[in-house]
Amino acid sequence: MNTRQPKTQENRWSVYLLSCADGTLYCGVTTDVARRIAMHNGYIPGGAKYTRGRRPVTLAACAEGMSRGEALSLETRIKKLPKKDKLLALQHAAGHGAGSAGSVCERKT
Repeated sequence: MNTRQPKTQENRWSVYLLSCADGTLYCGVTTDVARRIAMHNGYIPGGAKYTRGRRPVTLAACAEGMSRGEALSLETRIKKLPKKDKLLALQHAAGHGAGSAGSVCERKT
């Protein structure tokens, strides 16, 4: 049974996991994943200080369709996990059985 809600103003947030050029991972939240990746890669102003020296970054995983609070909570849980578990946890939250995430974001570089 699919109990997930359609995207609305309340559940338009996404949690994303980036793979950095140095092999590290970066996790964040946004309402526009493509824009954030462009920011992290320096194509448009902004992006985290962490990713500036680790470019290029690519999208490793993403879960969308959450409220801001749900996205921030998931981001916090993922950041506390060891590196080897982060990707699996976000994929799981993105529709593989648990969490309130709505769907998996498209992979974009």
